[in-house]
Amino acid sequence: MPLSEEELRLLEQMERALSEEDPKFASTLRGTTFRQIARRRAVLAGVIFVLGIAVLMTGAITEQIAVGVVGFVVMLGSATFGLTALRGQSHAPAPSAGRTTRHTGFSVIDGGRKARARSHGSFMDRMEERWRRRRDQGF
Repeated sequence: MPLSEEELRLLEQMERALSEEDPKFASTLRGTTFRQIARRRAVLAGVIFVLGIAVLMTGAITEQIAVGVVGFVVMLGSATFGLTALRGQSHAPAPSAGRTTRHTGFSVIDGGRKARARSHGSFMDRMEERWRRRRDQGF
């Protein structure tokens, strides 16, 4: 028995709500993983980067500065897009106010012991905290 139009509409609304609330789970149900999506985006960024090099070189050979600048901007944009895709940050959902998220930094080998890289706040916040600790310790 086929679904009615109202049931189809409700099903589509539920799918949209699920993909907005938990995109990782929704992509698992669809069959595509974030790793595959990130790999595709990185390959696409690489192809566009090569095209940017071609446009940049065309501008340099024909001595047209505007064409060279456009090629450089294309290269810069594709490199940024590719790096964010590889890091997995391209379309990560923003954390909501009520939920806490767990950050798993890179593992760093420091003098034979393993430490987790911290990602607390902005760069300036970390520098201010470091400055306060040094001042409190008397360094």
